[in-house]
Amino acid sequence: MTNASEWLATTPEEAIEPDLPIIDPHHHLWDRPTTSYVLGDIVADAAGHNVRQTVFIECSWAYREDGSEAMKVIGETDYCEGVAQESAGQDGPDICAAIIGSADLTLGDAVAPVLEAHRAASPGRFRGIRHRAAWDASDDVMGPRAKPPSDLLMQPAFREGFAHLAANEMTFEAWLFHPQIPQLEDLAKAFPETTMIVNHLAGPLGIGPYRLDEVFEGWKAGITALAGYPNLVIKVGGIQMPLNGFGWHERERAPTSDELLEENRRWYMHAIEAFGPERCMFESNFPVDRASCSYTVVWNQFKKLSADFSDGERAAMLHDTAARVYRLERK
Repeated sequence: MTNASEWLATTPEEAIEPDLPIIDPHHHLWDRPTTSYVLGDIVADAAGHNVRQTVFIECSWAYREDGSEAMKVIGETDYCEGVAQESAGQDGPDICAAIIGSADLTLGDAVAPVLEAHRAASPGRFRGIRHRAAWDASDDVMGPRAKPPSDLLMQPAFREGFAHLAANEMTFEAWLFHPQIPQLEDLAKAFPETTMIVNHLAGPLGIGPYRLDEVFEGWKAGITALAGYPNLVIKVGGIQMPLNGFGWHERERAPTSDELLEENRRWYMHAIEAFGPERCMFESNFPVDRASCSYTVVWNQFKKLSADFSDGERAAMLHDTAARVYRLERK
């Protein structure tokens, strides 16, 4: 990530209000041939802010090379449990204090042993599953990524597997694009006992056939509808990916926190107004959002956004909602 680091360095910022406690509820780790983001990288990025704990979200990394296809995903949990143990013995944030893994919920009842294996691999930290549902007909949106079924969240086999989450006290991370919001609403209605975390503001798209100004009102209505289900909480952030259409990665200089906030404020504020601070959590989505801004900058914008909220409301969005949802002891 050398080139990205050089570009991010064009806009240096110091962390503001550095004592405010933060839980980062959404980041990834991987060490792939073309890019790497591992324990030392996130610790370095978080330096300056008072990040106490983080939540790892699955990213198809470190799968087992042997065993059944269904069980290969346990390798990622093995890896993150090792990272968590290493991190816990060092100064600084507890990285991977909670772990969200992957499982093919379309296995139906046969997914039960996979969930049990995740918990066995990380009995004190494993919290839930993300089975990615993000789909769009546009090749500009999907790129080279594998396409899930367009109606994954509606499929009977998926829902048969999904039913095992609540029984195992596991949450569900909902990663989808904004046109799929009605599917998530239907899922929330069908499984009111399952805590679901809406990733990345429900994925508003701004490339291919989509333009952000045209998307906003429909997305806004969808978020209001989702907020009507008390088993849903939402991650406020994660919209600095190129597919969101802001184009930060195409600029000569990386954006400042003020520039980010000017563009993002209306999206963030509607989610907070709809769900309430007690059901919102700010997120970094690193290293994916690192394509558009630095870690210091992304958290500075959240602190600026929340400056006029009460101390309790700020604490909820920066720390307490994530602590409650992922069952993290205060550090």
